[in-house]
Amino acid sequence: MLEKGLSATSKVVVSVANTACTMGSGDLEVFATPAMVALMENAAMKAVAAALPDGSTTVGSEMNCSHIKPSKVGATITATAVLTEVEGRKLTFTVGASDEQGIIGEGVHTRFVVDRERFMAKL
Repeated sequence: MLEKGLSATSKVVVSVANTACTMGSGDLEVFATPAMVALMENAAMKAVAAALPDGSTTVGSEMNCSHIKPSKVGATITATAVLTEVEGRKLTFTVGASDEQGIIGEGVHTRFVVDRERFMAKL
């Protein structure tokens, strides 16, 4: 059952593969904003996965976040998502990310519950 307060975390170590330089979002060897957003989305997906009906999943539809501090190669990034609102199939999460030094990003993320087969049939 989807209820407010469901939460999860996701972690990654900053490597050359997820730096801004490699991902093309910048030219510095720091944790890329797209990588931070993906980690936040992963935490949100995991937060509700066990509460979904059989055959369902969630898809991201909106991310509004700030990336407020750089993280170096080797840093461990932890993203957290907390389900704050359930409106039918629409799910709203508060998301945040931090490294060993503290908060690096925060925001709000929206996902929708979809039937896997019907969703993929639209392609």
